[in-house]
Amino acid sequence: MSTKPILVPTDFTEVAHTAINHAVELAKTINTSVVILHVVKGESEISAANDKLEDELKLAKSIEGDVEVSKLVKVGNIFDDIGDAADEVNASLIVMGTHGASGWQRITGSNALKVITNSKVPFVVVQKQVMKESGYDCIIAPLDLHNETKQKLEIVADMAKYFDSEVHIVTPKETDEFLIHKLNGNIAWAKKYLTERGIRNTTHISKKKGDFVEQMLDVANEVDADLISIMNLQKNSLIGMLSNYEQEIITNKSQIPVLCVNPVYIGNSGSIFTR
Repeated sequence: MSTKPILVPTDFTEVAHTAINHAVELAKTINTSVVILHVVKGESEISAANDKLEDELKLAKSIEGDVEVSKLVKVGNIFDDIGDAADEVNASLIVMGTHGASGWQRITGSNALKVITNSKVPFVVVQKQVMKESGYDCIIAPLDLHNETKQKLEIVADMAKYFDSEVHIVTPKETDEFLIHKLNGNIAWAKKYLTERGIRNTTHISKKKGDFVEQMLDVANEVDADLISIMNLQKNSLIGMLSNYEQEIITNKSQIPVLCVNPVYIGNSGSIFTR
C-alpha cells in the first residue's frame, strides 16, 4: 500500500531514539518511509544538526534496514515547526518522545499540547519503552458520550488491521437511565464497526463512578495494553478534560504509548494510512 511518511522530531535524547524505534517499526508494518526532523534556532546550527542527524539515520537503519529514512532540518522553534514540517513532507503520523511528567512540564508544557491539539496529523507520544516485536497487539479505546470519540475508531481500526490487534473499548459508569441508554448505543455502534472490519474487541465498563482516567489506565495495565487512543474534543485539550488528566495519560507510569487524534482531521481524510 502506498502511504504517507511518518515524521519524528528528535532532540537526540533517549526518548527521541525510542520515538525513532516506534516510527521505523510502524513504517515497516504499513509500508511507508520515515522523516527525522530537528529544529534549530538559527542557520549557523544547520550544519552541526545535519551531522547529528546522520547518526539518527544510522540508528533507524540498524532497527530496520529496509525502511526508507531521510532527515530534515528546520530553523525556528519546535512548537511552531512540527506542524509546518508535517505539511511539508505530507506526513500521515507524527511520533514524538516525552521525558515523563517532569519532562513534559519542563520541555513541552502547554505549547506542546497546543501543537498536538491544533495538528491536522495524529500524534503517537512515547516514553522510554521501545515497540515490542509484535507491535501494538492490544489497543485501548476510551469511549464516552461525545459523538466525536466514535471518529477515532477509524484510526484505531486502521492500526488494529495492520497489527492484528485486539481493541479494548473502555467506558465510564453512568447511573442516569438516559445517559446509560446513550452510552450503550455508542458501545453497540463501536462493537459493530470493529466486528464488521474483522477486528477483535472487548468492552470494559467502569465498575464505579469516579476518576475515569484512573480506571481506564487500570484496564490498560490489566490487559497489558500497547497503545492508548485519546481524542481532541476541545481547543487545547485532549479528551475534553483538564490538563492534569491529559498529562496523566500521556505520561502514564506504565509508559504505554498514546495515540492523540484530532476529529477534524479524521473527517477530512478517513484514514491516516492512505493518500
